[in-house]
Amino acid sequence: MEGVTTSVPVLDIAEFTSGHAERKKKFVRELGEAFHELGFATIQNHGLNNKMVEELYREVKAFFSLPENIKYKYEKADLAGQRGYTSFGKEHAKQSQQADLKEFFQFGQIVLDEDQIKKEYPDNVWVQELPGFNESLVNAYRSFEIAGSHLLHAIALYLELPENYFEKKVHNGNSILRAIHYPPIESDPKSALRAEQHEDINLITLLVGASAEGLELFTREGEWMPVTSAPGQIVVNVGDMLQRLTNNRLKSTTHRVVNPPKELWGSSRYSIPFFLHPRSEMRLDCLGSCISLENPRQFDPITAGEYLDERLIEIGLKKAK
Repeated sequence: MEGVTTSVPVLDIAEFTSGHAERKKKFVRELGEAFHELGFATIQNHGLNNKMVEELYREVKAFFSLPENIKYKYEKADLAGQRGYTSFGKEHAKQSQQADLKEFFQFGQIVLDEDQIKKEYPDNVWVQELPGFNESLVNAYRSFEIAGSHLLHAIALYLELPENYFEKKVHNGNSILRAIHYPPIESDPKSALRAEQHEDINLITLLVGASAEGLELFTREGEWMPVTSAPGQIVVNVGDMLQRLTNNRLKSTTHRVVNPPKELWGSSRYSIPFFLHPRSEMRLDCLGSCISLENPRQFDPITAGEYLDERLIEIGLKKAK
């Protein structure tokens, strides 16, 4: 499927879970091709119900509307932005020192079994003023995990791996739910963007219902292309960890969030991505089936935990030791 890409394909995950072998096979092929060619796909019938998404956005807007001094209570410098609130202007893309025009709140894994990995994770930060905010994050996190697991099953089959290849690797994984607020732009941002061009760190990212346009991906043809989704759809993209594992077979595509036209500077934008991470011990060494004479190994062996630490330092959320 070479040539100019005009849109992100829309795929129905109900085809994968239908129990019909041919429909399942077709979904696997189309998802794999989308991730190979473009790195992005739009998914419908993903299992995140509309009521839950509406409640999530309502609670997220309520949190970012809190007075600054209350939000700052939930900013924990020692957590490297991995839990709780990160105030405006703290994060930047790895190739840039220009801070993104955003503030965000991050929520992580809750380990409910006896898994020893619990010791690796900081506790979540609970917002006392908004109990509904906490509840909405818990509910969304679990729903995203389920939707993500279906997609990883399909990716495994596309890569000719056992369908459950990723299951143990992502059980109690280090996934992050991030609620982002891009505030109104009050003065000329010059070269600063709401989110400078970047690639995601994780295996796959699931994005539900951004409140305004602005997301763009960089195509193979060297052009920026808008990414939009209809109500009831989520946008899913490949992260760097999956690109490493597949030796560039699946593409972690550069994307950004551009500023709105000047007449819309006074409006906020909200976005809630789920960054699906594996457990820290998962190896990201290139799969043998993705290495060939035409495509020799592109990446050095590394674990997911080691790679995450490298990237958090690069984007300014963690200090090098």
